Amino acid sequence: MTAPAGGRRDEHRFGSGEPFLVGIEEELLLVDADTHALAHVADRVLPHIELPRERADHEAFLCEIEVRSEPRANAGDAVADLAAGRAAVLGAGGTPMAVGIHPAAEFGDVRLVDSERYRRVEGEMRGLIKRTPECALHVHVAMPTPDAAVAGLMGLREALPLIGALAAGSPYWFGIDSGLASARSAIVRAYPGRGLPPSLGSYEEYQEVVEAIALGGGPKEHTMVWWDARLQPRLGTIELRELDVQTGLVEAAGLAALAHAIASRAAQEPPSDPAPAEALHWSSFRAVRDGLEAELLFRGRLRPVREAARDLLEELRGSDEALDGVEKILREGGAPRKQRAISERDGMPGLLSALADWTAQPL
Repeated sequence: MTAPAGGRRDEHRFGSGEPFLVGIEEELLLVDADTHALAHVADRVLPHIELPRERADHEAFLCEIEVRSEPRANAGDAVADLAAGRAAVLGAGGTPMAVGIHPAAEFGDVRLVDSERYRRVEGEMRGLIKRTPECALHVHVAMPTPDAAVAGLMGLREALPLIGALAAGSPYWFGIDSGLASARSAIVRAYPGRGLPPSLGSYEEYQEVVEAIALGGGPKEHTMVWWDARLQPRLGTIELRELDVQTGLVEAAGLAALAHAIASRAAQEPPSDPAPAEALHWSSFRAVRDGLEAELLFRGRLRPVREAARDLLEELRGSDEALDGVEKILREGGAPRKQRAISERDGMPGLLSALADWTAQPL
């Protein structure tokens, strides 16, 4: 669901198609089949992927490929498209690894795709983009009107710490344990404009905020507004965009179903009394640090993640069977716990091998 850049202030595609369809994008590392070190070979793998270009393409890094679903009625069908994308990467000779950041890559082991967009990003971000590649899961939800899109975005805003805690899955960086549940999230926070979207009451207010970003020297394009969840006016969607990519497809489906349900419900029943930005920022940090073990703001008070998640799942019961993937995360204790257990037992080589094998498993 990649959007073209630019566009007039009032240009959007909200309501141009069927509302509340869901689309998913996932960024996958490419690694050496034997050593599982980063492999900067996307330009060699992509031409052999037997999928349309809109289903698989470059990301910023040459050791990374993004695979995408079609717009679907539910998260399970969208994740089936991702499974086909992973299989296509394998069929093209690539070895994909779905993890937020490579657990053992050296600092600076980065090669960028040679394109105008990424040359511009490199010029603006400089050393920030040359630290280590990072991989996210993105969820798009089609919206019927601009104001419904803002309401859906505000629903996601309230839930971002909780969803981030559930998705956390990158405890290692540069060969050592970061002590965090999501080292990837800590790395991307250094980019400008990352984090929570502001509290917004209308699409007109959103446009004013984007203009203010440009006034301060920031990007003029919607696609370069890097909030953790944002509007995509040229696609007619809202996009949840800053979750760790999930090694397991069942977990990816669960998180996408959760985001889909929250955004769709909020678009139809706009939330009131937005949480203070300062409170959500601190809870987002707790989610990055502690994952499932976090205590964070949920509906006006601090709650343990597991308790808040199960209450929310009970409310959403029956909306999408793929929500069972969130139950799986809660039941199994989350990706950081799994990865640390494998590393303790088998060392870093064992962890890298397990991540590659897990990524290759069919849905």
